[in-house]
Amino acid sequence: MNGLKWHQLGTSELQQMLNSSFEDGLNEKEAEIRLQRDGLNELSEGKRVSPIVLFLNQFKDFMVLVLIGATLISGLLGEYLDAITIVAILIINAVLGFVQEYRAESSLRALKELSAPSAKVLREGKLTSIPAKELVVGDIVLVESGDRIPADLRLVQANSCYAEESALTGESVPVGKHADVIREEDLPLGDQRNIAFMGTMLTRGTARGVVIRTGMNTEMGKIAGLIEQTEAMETPLQHRLEQLGKILIMVAIGLTVLVVVAGILHGQPAYGMFLAGVSLAVAAIPEGLPAIVTIALALGVQRMIKRKAIVRKLPSVETLGCATVICSDKTGTLTQNKMTVTKVWLGGREISISGEGYEPAGSAFENGEEVDTRHDSSFRRLLQIAALCNNAVLSKAEQPESKRKRGKEKQQEEWEMKGDPTEGALVVLSAKLGVSAGSLEGLYKREKEFPFDSERKRMSVVVSHQGGRIVYTKGASDVLMDLCTYVLWDGKVVPFTSTLKKKCSEAAESMAEASLRVLGLAYRDLKPNEACESDSEAENQLIFVGLTGMIDPPRKEVRDAIATCRRAGIKTVMITGDHQRTAEAIAAQLGIMPRGGIAVNGRELEAMSDEQLDRLADNIYVYARVSPEHKLRIVKALQRNGHVVAMTGDGVNDAPAIKAADIGIAMGITGTDVSKEASSLVLADDNFASIVAAIEEGRGIYENIRKFIRYLLASNVGEILVMFLAMMAGLPLPLVPIQILWVNLVTDGLPAMALGVDQSEKDLMQQKPRPAKENIFARRLGWKIISRGILIGICTLAAFWITLQAAPDSQEQLVKAQTVAFATLVLAQLIHVFDCRSSRSIFHRNPLQNKYLVLAVLSSLVLMIGVMYIEALQPIFKTVPIGFREWCLVFVAAGIPTFVMGIGSVMSTNKPNKKSNKLTPVGKPSVR
Repeated sequence: MNGLKWHQLGTSELQQMLNSSFEDGLNEKEAEIRLQRDGLNELSEGKRVSPIVLFLNQFKDFMVLVLIGATLISGLLGEYLDAITIVAILIINAVLGFVQEYRAESSLRALKELSAPSAKVLREGKLTSIPAKELVVGDIVLVESGDRIPADLRLVQANSCYAEESALTGESVPVGKHADVIREEDLPLGDQRNIAFMGTMLTRGTARGVVIRTGMNTEMGKIAGLIEQTEAMETPLQHRLEQLGKILIMVAIGLTVLVVVAGILHGQPAYGMFLAGVSLAVAAIPEGLPAIVTIALALGVQRMIKRKAIVRKLPSVETLGCATVICSDKTGTLTQNKMTVTKVWLGGREISISGEGYEPAGSAFENGEEVDTRHDSSFRRLLQIAALCNNAVLSKAEQPESKRKRGKEKQQEEWEMKGDPTEGALVVLSAKLGVSAGSLEGLYKREKEFPFDSERKRMSVVVSHQGGRIVYTKGASDVLMDLCTYVLWDGKVVPFTSTLKKKCSEAAESMAEASLRVLGLAYRDLKPNEACESDSEAENQLIFVGLTGMIDPPRKEVRDAIATCRRAGIKTVMITGDHQRTAEAIAAQLGIMPRGGIAVNGRELEAMSDEQLDRLADNIYVYARVSPEHKLRIVKALQRNGHVVAMTGDGVNDAPAIKAADIGIAMGITGTDVSKEASSLVLADDNFASIVAAIEEGRGIYENIRKFIRYLLASNVGEILVMFLAMMAGLPLPLVPIQILWVNLVTDGLPAMALGVDQSEKDLMQQKPRPAKENIFARRLGWKIISRGILIGICTLAAFWITLQAAPDSQEQLVKAQTVAFATLVLAQLIHVFDCRSSRSIFHRNPLQNKYLVLAVLSSLVLMIGVMYIEALQPIFKTVPIGFREWCLVFVAAGIPTFVMGIGSVMSTNKPNKKSNKLTPVGKPSVR
């Protein structure tokens, strides 16, 4: 039954198919049978995972298991501080992961809140109210303005019906509903005008419908199923760190075993080498890496909050940095979601209207000159019609307490509109230019209304004014012109000749081609005692006044944001449920559609195979009239093409694609709870430009992560190499186990964390996105780690050997040489940390710019000197004070790895290069 084309069935076919009476409804017994068969009319939440299981799942990661092993080893060695630190890291990571997953589970519960609590239904010929979850297929349901649709209904009666479906279809304005049969077979949801969908809202009129789908079989249920089935993507950062952890652990363990074996073969005590090997393994495994990543992401999150981007899932911050495509919903994301009159045509005059949103502030301009509407009788007449032939209400918005608590005073709109968005645009137009409904209330009294409906395509009111009566009419321009005998031209009422009618038609077509929604306005004065009981009596011999053109305008800051994305190599794609022509017009205004770009609609997309879509996806910039399944399919096609996809949206229809994208972005103000819960990032100001700020932060955070990976691994390579080369050369241990662990504590802690808050380099947003599968060691990072690590190891061993040569067989001299090696290793790493701030060399950035790093290095130096010169600590750490001569050796040996490589980098950079070093402008992201 779910595969039926319900919009194609007539009344008799529906009654026969559903075995239901449209006059009496179902009987209670039959309803009970169907309820038992089909289940409750509610959305499934899927399998619930207990909070305890969610928490325990956080400890399954390979790196986490290794860290647990490192904790046990540290405890056995008596290094309780290390053990406590690792345990704290594990708990913090587990809590953060648990919170993220637990919040994600609530997306389906948020979707359930869109269901209507009750429904008015015919049972055995009586109208009764029942819980909406007890509705069954075949029930006859009555709905009226303001009601939420309780199930998918095939309408059998509709009186001036309009439904708000933007959360489901993306349609920017309420759509007219009717009960007629639609013969077309394949229709997008937005064009199925004789079906009302569960979770949408009836904004005008009344209707009667028969239930055709309930629960998970409804269109809203299909979205719930998509959310439930869609697996959240593992972020590139998570994937890289997992790979890195495995590589580091295997390499560290392998080298440590080699060191132990080499030491034993060269005559070192087995027990002593075992302790040294275990200490080296603990030091070599970067157990601080997860903590530093978490801290870097958390601090980045705080910066992003200041830039109006609220992060729900920490790893997604970094993912923004490698985004190659942003798939954006149109309504409310690229546009303001506020229908606005931007053009008026009045007796051959084209007039532009300024002002934004619902705020009644703006002006009229003709040929660049402001129009004085107070002394323009024709314009005043048009504004009076717009204000009086209208049921929308403009008022100052009260700020909700919840938003005041969240500090959104500045983002909350001062004005709000109640009623149909099209009528709202006319109310705002009149208010902008000094003709508000309030100012006319005492002068005009409404006597009768002939409401707008999809068949008449017009609305009229009869008002009394100063002893006379007037008919004011608005509607579709072509329909209205056929009812007009006269036209207001140059302030005078003249016959509506074919020539003038042609000019009006051409003006309407011109507006429509610019994707404006066009309405005509007309009036006539009624004669004394003239009968006006029907629309046909009122709507004849009208005087045509003019046209209004309205559109949901783009946000003013979005064009610049899209241009920034283009320079950063990021493609912007518009995905909307709105009409294709409107979508293309907005895309052109915003600079989304390049030359040669393609726009497709839902019907064309439906006809494509996945292979065809994959081939075309990189050249498609606008998708119009699409369904939730289409959005999900588009995201997956782009991902198959190698793109890292960010998906923005605010409606229920966006939620599955938001969840499936590499990073899902929801709107904080207009977004539904469903879209927010499925997202990784929420924009507090609903501003597309905030995405660009978030991308910049994401790129900076990733580069900082690379910086401290470079620092940690080069340091660890140096530590392992000192021990390995010494064992291979048959030398004594350059470092004792406690010194190895202390080096790890002093150098891997605060300095590495300080790199996590380092300032970004200036050209960050002029670079193309890094490939999603880029190795963490790409862009010569691996070479830098190995070369600096080798130099640190060799220079430390050289300082140890030179000091030891003064008395090779003396135990005291060995302790002094080990102290020199200890100081050289620490100082070399602390100098190297400043080199890690730049992708080029230490000389390319001011070393004092990062104040946190300077303080961290100073604190580490104090800790190093403390164990060397505090007598109580010397026996514990096997150190002795060293003199001026040894310190000179330490400084020279520690500085060589960074300064020698830095000078080499500067010299290579300054060499003449025939090739231009300038960045190539990015027209669009490379196709992978």
